[in-house]
Amino acid sequence: MAKQAIGKLDHIGIAVKSVAAARGFFEERLGATFLYEHENHAAGYRLAEFDLGGTTIELLEPLGENSFIAAFLEKRGEGVHHLTFDAPEAKDRIGELKREGVKIVDEREFSADAYEAFISPRSSHGVLIQIGSGYPTLARAAQWFKKPD
Repeated sequence: MAKQAIGKLDHIGIAVKSVAAARGFFEERLGATFLYEHENHAAGYRLAEFDLGGTTIELLEPLGENSFIAAFLEKRGEGVHHLTFDAPEAKDRIGELKREGVKIVDEREFSADAYEAFISPRSSHGVLIQIGSGYPTLARAAQWFKKPD
């Protein structure tokens, strides 16, 4: 019996040197629609989300040389950084994967319905995979689109 899919693809994360420079390509050449931008100074990155025909593309730019995105760019250059899957029962699914021997890194619980963890590329044939639920993990979470009061 086939295993049930872990979840639905939420977004594709792409490491770039500059969101501003990359934005032009995705909007002007590919027809992507800008959704929002956010800076996470504590983690050292800026992100910008775009809708590309129903698929969400996340551009990630380093904020400083100590950012994990800066390290990625130094080692691999610009390109796909991760895939994120929306797994409604993310914590349970990650637990299953760990019991099956899959290497899991960077688990975080933001709230009762918001959880994330990453499958190490060593366990997933070179692809960093983010499994999560809720805000701030998922690109289409309603909180990203709330207007400030």
